[in-house]
Amino acid sequence: MARHFINFNGEFYAEDEPVIDISNRSFRYGDGLFESMRWAKGELKFADLHASRIRRGMDLLKLQGCVRIDHYFLCEKVEELVRKNKVGLHARARLTIFRHAGGLYSPTGNELGYTLDVSKLDELVHTSNSPGLIIDVFDEVPKPINILSSIKTCSALLFVLAGIFKNKFSLDEVLIVNQNGFLCEGMSSNLFVVYKKKIYTPALSEGCVEGVMRSVVMRLAAENGLEVIEAQINPEILHEADEVFLTNVSRGIRWVMGFSNKRYFNEVSRFLVTKLNEL
Repeated sequence: MARHFINFNGEFYAEDEPVIDISNRSFRYGDGLFESMRWAKGELKFADLHASRIRRGMDLLKLQGCVRIDHYFLCEKVEELVRKNKVGLHARARLTIFRHAGGLYSPTGNELGYTLDVSKLDELVHTSNSPGLIIDVFDEVPKPINILSSIKTCSALLFVLAGIFKNKFSLDEVLIVNQNGFLCEGMSSNLFVVYKKKIYTPALSEGCVEGVMRSVVMRLAAENGLEVIEAQINPEILHEADEVFLTNVSRGIRWVMGFSNKRYFNEVSRFLVTKLNEL
């Protein structure tokens, strides 16, 4: 069986080879952030948007060296690893950036360290998932609203607990609520709700992650005459909505079929999937 490799601080290691010790701050304190990206047809998609979000996150976490993480760095490093692992034309890449320093809560430095791994994706194009997803709302642990809400930090206990809830009730996905009880996002995706021919998505002020695919879908909708409103969304709208769909870079746009006893259409999401593939 062929060995699979990761990139750890610029060097290749077998994925089963230990590279992080017990003092690593990402392990100890969740001191870092990560970015999921899609490699498709020989190129890294939306590299500029990913680089911009990574740099914003590093700035919020007071990590030094954000100028290194640009469009060219991401494209070069992902392509190197894709080719080394021979995963083909379509892959998911995850870049994890952490504070490469010692110390307890107070770090001894703010230099960055990173790991990059890739895995093969079977989906050659974005498709309208069939059947649609079955979802529910996870409200046992609300997501706080603060300056870190919009980035993917390595502190993910809320989403782990949401995943346990999802598995317990055999769901396809769950929605997260914020500290005020309003809809925030999916467990690993951004949320869109179609109601009376308008598309609504939680505003960034509601604590959702500023997703790259969220930005792409909002742009595609605007270019095709579909109104998107960033808003505060009450969970009760799920009982009245015409459509619900979720977005992330790895899976594109995923249609939700049902919530509780409610069933949804998928006209808008199917149209946007077509426009996404045209990119």
